[in-house]
Amino acid sequence: MNKYRHYNSFNRVILLMLDIILIALSFKVSNFIRYGELHFEHQYSIFFVLFGLVWWIVSGFKDFVFQIERFVPCHKSIANVINAFILHAFLLASCIVIFNLESISRLLLLYTYLSTALLIGFSRLLIVQLNKYFTKSDMAYSRFVIIGTGPAASTLYQTFNTHDNPGTKFMGFFDNDPDVNSPYYNMVKGSVEDVKEFCLQYSIDEIYYALPLNNKEHIEDLSQFADDNFMYFRMVPEFSALVQRDVNMYFYQNIPMISIRNEPLELVTNRVVKRAFDIAFSLSVILLLFPIVMPIIALAIRINSKGPIFFKQLRPGKKNRLFVCYKFRTMYINNQTELQATKHDPRITRVGAFLRKTNLDELPQFFNVLLGDMSVVGPRPNLVSQLEHYSKVISKYKMRHFVTPGITGYAQVSGFRGETKEVHLMEKRIEYDVRYMENWSFMMDMKIIFLTVWNMIKGEKNAY
Repeated sequence: MNKYRHYNSFNRVILLMLDIILIALSFKVSNFIRYGELHFEHQYSIFFVLFGLVWWIVSGFKDFVFQIERFVPCHKSIANVINAFILHAFLLASCIVIFNLESISRLLLLYTYLSTALLIGFSRLLIVQLNKYFTKSDMAYSRFVIIGTGPAASTLYQTFNTHDNPGTKFMGFFDNDPDVNSPYYNMVKGSVEDVKEFCLQYSIDEIYYALPLNNKEHIEDLSQFADDNFMYFRMVPEFSALVQRDVNMYFYQNIPMISIRNEPLELVTNRVVKRAFDIAFSLSVILLLFPIVMPIIALAIRINSKGPIFFKQLRPGKKNRLFVCYKFRTMYINNQTELQATKHDPRITRVGAFLRKTNLDELPQFFNVLLGDMSVVGPRPNLVSQLEHYSKVISKYKMRHFVTPGITGYAQVSGFRGETKEVHLMEKRIEYDVRYMENWSFMMDMKIIFLTVWNMIKGEKNAY
């Protein structure tokens, strides 16, 4: 039910912090224009606190101050900000009267309102445009098809077609018995049996199932097909039947939809927040930590054994795309790089054992994060040989590749790292990877990072 709510609590806090900064800047500019100096007197410091507090109260009354995601048109976003300022002015005027603050310069107040309105209005316009840019980029572009041509399918198409929804492209209907008199008949691309081939050929991202939900086998088959090929499968029910499993239900406008899984990182705003943190965090590590530890680790590796400082290996990333993963070399030069490391592995050098124990061997992967191949937190990228093997014996294995792999992950801090001698050990990793996908939040990433650092300090028995 929470799928398309306008901003989660984290985004609200970020926007409110941005607004307070802009209000502070407005006070400085207004004071400079009015009195010729940036530093304002004590009474105006108190007034600034009151001004910001009232803005916070206004944002608590209505969500419209924070409705800037892709379903809110630009003109409506600006109108919402104007309404917020009208309410703010009314409340602030009441506070001025109640607290006897009539001595405050009316001209300064006018300058402050004008500059604050301009700055916050411009910031909202900029955020809306940036949001539209991301929704039109490869990060958010989504091709979708609709199975069915009945009332639910027609209403869904009309809703997508008439509302501001950039970043999506309708590719066609599929139905075994379409109505020849339907205005959408020429958009039918084939029968239901043709969906899979069409989706693979045109790289479809989302499948909307708008037929009656009484064909359980067919629905499960399409759902499995979508999972295996990194597509999102959603049902748009007419409630003629109920699916026999836990599902997530939400509303797009007034249309009910069912998703097999809850996936917070499907939201563009969440992906942007996660990517922004990845860039900031990886840059901090590369600029602050790398210059100190890199020479020491490089010298130790070179003294301990012959060979390169860095180890490069192809790993499957998001949607199984291969990328070059970087690590500090921890083994003697060998031809068995696709074999997982084991306890007391003779290939591991003495320096390599220490690097693995402390996770320092993975520091170069922050360059992978900066390049966009990895994230700071996510499912660990397995070997290509593991992908080929486990995708055949573990049904949900491919699901972990819906998201960008990470340097550390939920499974690793939950005790499931190291060697996977038995299938059930890998199954537990997959279980935690899927839990991470379905329950992602910014605070969850922070918790995983903290636990990773804590485990590095106290040591892990499976780290080898």
